[in-house]
Amino acid sequence: MTTDPGSETPAAETVLLAAFEGWNDAGGAATAALEHLHEVWGAEQVDELDPEEYHDFQVNRPVVGPGADGQREITWPTTVVAVATAPSTGRRVVIVHGIEPSMRWRRYCGELLDIAAGLGVRSVITIGALLADVPHTRPIPVNATSDDAQVRAELDLEPNSYEGPTGIVGVLQHEAMARGLRSLSLWAAVPHYVAHPPSPKASLAILHRLEEHLGEPVPLGELPDDALAWQHGVDELAAEDTEIGEYVRQLEEAKDTADLPEASGEAIAQEFERYLRRRDRGTGG
Repeated sequence: MTTDPGSETPAAETVLLAAFEGWNDAGGAATAALEHLHEVWGAEQVDELDPEEYHDFQVNRPVVGPGADGQREITWPTTVVAVATAPSTGRRVVIVHGIEPSMRWRRYCGELLDIAAGLGVRSVITIGALLADVPHTRPIPVNATSDDAQVRAELDLEPNSYEGPTGIVGVLQHEAMARGLRSLSLWAAVPHYVAHPPSPKASLAILHRLEEHLGEPVPLGELPDDALAWQHGVDELAAEDTEIGEYVRQLEEAKDTADLPEASGEAIAQEFERYLRRRDRGTGG
């Protein structure tokens, strides 16, 4: 299969991106990244799942408020499926945004993948965020994992060694692979001492990683400014609390020491290539 320059997902394939609020979404970073994509790529909703089948409404309660016509209406927690066309490559992208279901996970994933099949999806990228011992002052790590041996070989990934409880992201990955779809999961590490959403720096890191995998630059709008403001806000918190400040310094030292052996021109080259793609395709940033 052919790929776009710099792309890690075959260019002709329709790709599904999915993120879910809840256990797999530390700082709201994953769902915020997909909401941004939905907006800047002008995605159009094509389907949604019936929340009655999958949610405990005492856990995820419906919300009442004024609707577009001014009448009061109830908004139910659901999963929305939307379709966008990536502006530069013309790739069809299916965007799935929902809340981790309370029940019937296998049926839930089956219904999503049936919809995906009808839309011609061949690759599935799930997106999550987890709390980790990382400093907010350094680039947010975004790690890629896959149980698909072919994908691991193509992207030079280590096998996933995690054992333990999983979320809907893990189940959807497993079911996608069982159907013969290319499957990949991206995970952003959110500093655990600033766990509350929003986490724009982590969302920005996710979008940069998606740019690499899709070979498609993403208009970032105000997100870089939001990420910088977020970091400055955490800087102020650390300056006011000596314990947090000292902890951050320890994390910085550990991170810098771990990264030192890998300090090379590779990261700089990747960033420069991203800049060139953004400039050449006139998306701004």
